[in-house]
Amino acid sequence: MTLVIEIEFLTGNSVAALQPDSEAPDWPPQPDRVFSAFVATWAYRGQRPEERAALEWLESLDPPRIQAPTAWLRTSYLAYVPPNDRAALKVRRASDNIADYRSRQPRRFITVRPASPTVRLVWADVLDGADVAKRVKCLDAIARDTAYVGHSSSLTRCRAYVTDEPPPSDAIPPLRRVYRGRMDELVRAFASGRRPSVGEWVMPAPPSVAPDGPHSAFSTGWLVFEHVGGVMPDVRACALVAQAIRNRVIEGYRAAGISPPPVVTGRSEDGIPESHPHLAIVPLPFAGFPHADGRVLGFACVPPRDVDLLRDESWLRALRAVCPMDVRRGRRILRVALPTGDLELSPTLQPAKRSLDPALYTAKPSNLYATVTPVVLNRRIKAQPSEAVMEMIEDVASACEHIGLPRPQEVMLPGEDGPLPAVEVSRHSAWEGAPSVLSSRRNPAWVRWQVPQYLKGRILTHAVIRFSEPVVGPVMLGAGRYLGLGLCRPLPDGGEVE
Repeated sequence: MTLVIEIEFLTGNSVAALQPDSEAPDWPPQPDRVFSAFVATWAYRGQRPEERAALEWLESLDPPRIQAPTAWLRTSYLAYVPPNDRAALKVRRASDNIADYRSRQPRRFITVRPASPTVRLVWADVLDGADVAKRVKCLDAIARDTAYVGHSSSLTRCRAYVTDEPPPSDAIPPLRRVYRGRMDELVRAFASGRRPSVGEWVMPAPPSVAPDGPHSAFSTGWLVFEHVGGVMPDVRACALVAQAIRNRVIEGYRAAGISPPPVVTGRSEDGIPESHPHLAIVPLPFAGFPHADGRVLGFACVPPRDVDLLRDESWLRALRAVCPMDVRRGRRILRVALPTGDLELSPTLQPAKRSLDPALYTAKPSNLYATVTPVVLNRRIKAQPSEAVMEMIEDVASACEHIGLPRPQEVMLPGEDGPLPAVEVSRHSAWEGAPSVLSSRRNPAWVRWQVPQYLKGRILTHAVIRFSEPVVGPVMLGAGRYLGLGLCRPLPDGGEVE
């Protein structure tokens, strides 16, 4: 038996932001948002015990799948509105008791227009029985009285029902869910006058089918940390910031009373560096777009392909320990202490900016990759200057094989006089906005790439890499790949080789 909660947006629009301070839409509506709307309706209807029992039963179910149409973001304009929460005002006055006289605050109403107004949340394999029928009847009564989901202008018609039909094939897994105790959590937040936190993030499952073509040792499932506060260092210092983020995650394991595993620390219990792939932490800079300036918008945790780290319960407990909920902003915040001050990052599976989308690095197989951050060569170059370039090319080619990719090869394309080289090395990146490698001591220190002590003295270089067949990203090369150096992105003209 399948349980369905159906939501129809009567105006044809959905007004809901991903976070209180975000300009990204929350589409499709996630189970935690719908559940919060139902709890508000339950309170409005008189807080009936049987309806509370139905909501507590709903929160105990596994996360549903969501059937939702494509939606287009509408243009939103800045509006100045009197806040409903007087406690949020910086300066209080007697006139603030009257809404028309309150100081107006800037706000955007993030709106999307779906192709179809109806969304369904679908729970498969719900047990049949008299108790379940009674609970569904209570949920349907709550649903029919739920006037809006999201902003109060998102008027809805809702209903709950059961069917013998299987879940639709186009239903997708949610990004957030409710959990046991969520009902009590919402009631306590309302009683204390606090804004409720979002539900629990649902980490995406790794692909069940291996991708076509060669693929690297790293997973396509990333956890993005968006920059939300503090001073973000330059991308040239990304390796040092990544090292600090890893140390904070390790602190989370210890705070949760768990021994950090080698897949996170990169070292065995004896302190010996791991030879197997482990967690990489990479920067996500604004690069490769018109007017890009290379500033870092966030970081991402990239686990090995053969380890389902991001869904591991000990990993989630460690993150909760070091990412407390910021009630005012409605999101979890990871604070990382740096010499420049505390850096604030927020974990998200719905990044608001295009440069934070992991699909830029993993979406499609490609023959042609170029570095966004330079590769740290695995060995020191001892050849004469005339032969040094060939050694650097050999090192980059070997780095590809080291992460499970085929060795780059020369490629012959139509219209070319000769084969294109397998690897091209340069001080400059092929991506607009990515900083060049300026290692000369005549250049000031702030324009040089910073690396941890164990990588000091290694040569850094940007590269363009050609494969004889499309390979699946992410591609991270060299001795600094676990700290975000050697991060590659497929070039747009890296299609099929003829």
